[in-house]
Amino acid sequence: METYTLTTAGADLVYDVRGPLPTADDRPPLFLIGHPMDASGFAALAARFPDRTVVTYDPRGLGRSTRADGRVDYTPETLADDVHAVITKLGAGPVEMFASSGGAVTALALVARHPDDVTTLVAHEPPLITITPDGPAAVRARAGVRDAYEKRGWGAGMAAFVAMTSWEGEFTDAYFAQPAPDPAAFGMPAEDDGSRDDPLLSDRSWAVSDHRPDVDAITGAPTRVVIAVGEESRSVQTGRTSEAAAELLGQRVTVFPSHHGGFLDGEFGYPGKPDEFAARLREVLDAS
Repeated sequence: METYTLTTAGADLVYDVRGPLPTADDRPPLFLIGHPMDASGFAALAARFPDRTVVTYDPRGLGRSTRADGRVDYTPETLADDVHAVITKLGAGPVEMFASSGGAVTALALVARHPDDVTTLVAHEPPLITITPDGPAAVRARAGVRDAYEKRGWGAGMAAFVAMTSWEGEFTDAYFAQPAPDPAAFGMPAEDDGSRDDPLLSDRSWAVSDHRPDVDAITGAPTRVVIAVGEESRSVQTGRTSEAAAELLGQRVTVFPSHHGGFLDGEFGYPGKPDEFAARLREVLDAS
């Protein structure tokens, strides 16, 4: 694996390349992106594509990538332009892309803004909370996570986030009537750690989950876009946002094994099914 740093407007982006460029098999590089997950979260998935040239990167301000733009928030447009800059620097033509969570939102913005960058995009569980039928309630639930984090720190915020993302169905009065979840029940610290800058729990990434895809630009692009959802996620928030995104683009979701982190091994907590997930991703990419 080779690691590089690309200086762009306002950021130094660190990215990794596994395999040769130009690629050995004449297939496009496979670019794996997330948000707020950085490149470290894709190690297990990348390892299951030893025959491909795989690219991963750390979004600006996360992992090894630094930012000097004077901002602390994240927008899909800026993130998409960063990914475009990396793809251009690779000099290997358009890529195939697997994008997870907030990275899937970045990738949809990338296709809209730079339609010649990606041949096939597999957008896995984009958390586009405003496009679901209960969008206003989902926004309220998200604010509850931020409020818990602001008041009591990381443990309380993460417990609220887990409660929100594991809730099945629309956010009803029953959801909001629940008592605040106990961090200890999730194995998390109850004491306030003092942090208020977590990109997942604060409001710094709200522009990502508020994003509304440019449907005309995406459907008019040459990119084959596949909206994917984990089989265990169908009834929870990111499953419902995936269904809504697919409907918005005039398609049906493509089902993958496991859950929101289905490509993870045990390194980051709740493991997925990385072998089965990688096999399904390979099948979807090969169908293009």
